[in-house]
Amino acid sequence: MGARLPGIAALLTAGAVVVSGCGTQATQQTQSSSPGKALAAQERPAAAGALVGPAVTADPVVAPRKTLKLGTKGKSVQWVQRRLTELGYRPGKADGRYGGTTLTAVWAFQKVNGIKPSSTIARRTWDALENPQAPKVLVKNGKATRAEVDLTKQIMVLYVDGEAELITHVSSGSNVPYCEMATWQGKRQRFCGSASTPTGNYKTTWRASGWHKSYLGQLYNPIFFNGGIAFHGALSVPLYPASHGCVRMPMNVAQVLPGMLGKGVPVHVRGKFKRV
Repeated sequence: MGARLPGIAALLTAGAVVVSGCGTQATQQTQSSSPGKALAAQERPAAAGALVGPAVTADPVVAPRKTLKLGTKGKSVQWVQRRLTELGYRPGKADGRYGGTTLTAVWAFQKVNGIKPSSTIARRTWDALENPQAPKVLVKNGKATRAEVDLTKQIMVLYVDGEAELITHVSSGSNVPYCEMATWQGKRQRFCGSASTPTGNYKTTWRASGWHKSYLGQLYNPIFFNGGIAFHGALSVPLYPASHGCVRMPMNVAQVLPGMLGKGVPVHVRGKFKRV
């Protein structure tokens, strides 16, 4: 996909709330006239360090252990980027630059490993990078290919053939009821909803490529799975639920997800976010 992604400043608005463009229990909704084509799942690459043959043990992972902060550049950052990619996260290119795209992958990794999300990569995160935990399986008897949304941790895991192929930080519905005026289909209209992301079992339905205009704003590469609720890219994906009901994700993740998540794939939403 040739769309150019926003810079760090746009992606890093962790405290901002941007209209995501989808909501629950809206007074008026409009559906797309035709669904997009289901795309086949990508093959899972072999993990770095994986060896073929019996009785072969991989060398232990040794992290650089240099404290890293947002804006840091160098080989230690590149090591983190490659390690996160190997583990199923999406930190962007292994360019050695610690920017907004890498930050959201670090957040996801920290949340999976029980670490309070932070832009600083220090001892606990290095320990986890050497000995990472797998995401908690929410649906033990689920299909081998499925998406699981953990509202408690604000992460989404895409399983392909039973393997965690993609793990990402997300921001779900804020649970703050709203009533907003918007121009839709040439008319000024009032839309109200609960701004919740309901738990339950769903399946992916229709999708749109690029920026899709909704009655509440713009969605990037949306993949709908529960009425007007979709996975989609957003310029703001903060560390708390902030959407009208959709599941926001980093732009770089939203770029690759359509090629990995086809139509009719189960989506399981579980948990509840607790504000501290």
